[in-house]
Amino acid sequence: MCPPVNASFALEMLNTIPGLSARARCLCRNQADAQDLVQETLARALSHVEQFEPGTNLRAWLHQILFNSFVSRRRRSQRERVGLTRFTLEMGHSDVELTEVTKRMSPRLQTALDALPAKIGEVIRKVDIEEFTYREVAEQMSIPIGTVMSRLFRGRRRLAEAVADEMQPAQAA
Repeated sequence: MCPPVNASFALEMLNTIPGLSARARCLCRNQADAQDLVQETLARALSHVEQFEPGTNLRAWLHQILFNSFVSRRRRSQRERVGLTRFTLEMGHSDVELTEVTKRMSPRLQTALDALPAKIGEVIRKVDIEEFTYREVAEQMSIPIGTVMSRLFRGRRRLAEAVADEMQPAQAA
């Protein structure tokens, strides 16, 4: 249930909608998602109108709500994607997105990835292909986050060197 809103507040809020819509389109890069984000922003603002301090910048307050809502949506969608990936893998189903990534990987990169030491290769696969967070990888492998970051750095450097070494003769020809 929304608290009562005075007419001047409502009018000022309506005047911010074009600016909110423009920012939402920039953030979402999709008209439908942007409209949903603006609607969610206005609904949150109306349901928490008592938190707005009269005399302060309503436009800034609404833009902050919009941005916070956007970030929350992104985090939620990423958690859902990771959860769905884990669920499909645990259920024995093939993960279509993961399969597509590995299908698009060049044979040169796949060979270089396979040539890495097992522990480094596992971290690269989990972070860069399966998109687990550093913390999740650290927990899965029972190692510190710093070790995950170190292995990731070394592995990426080795992959870049392997691919660069093979590309140099092609450029010279």
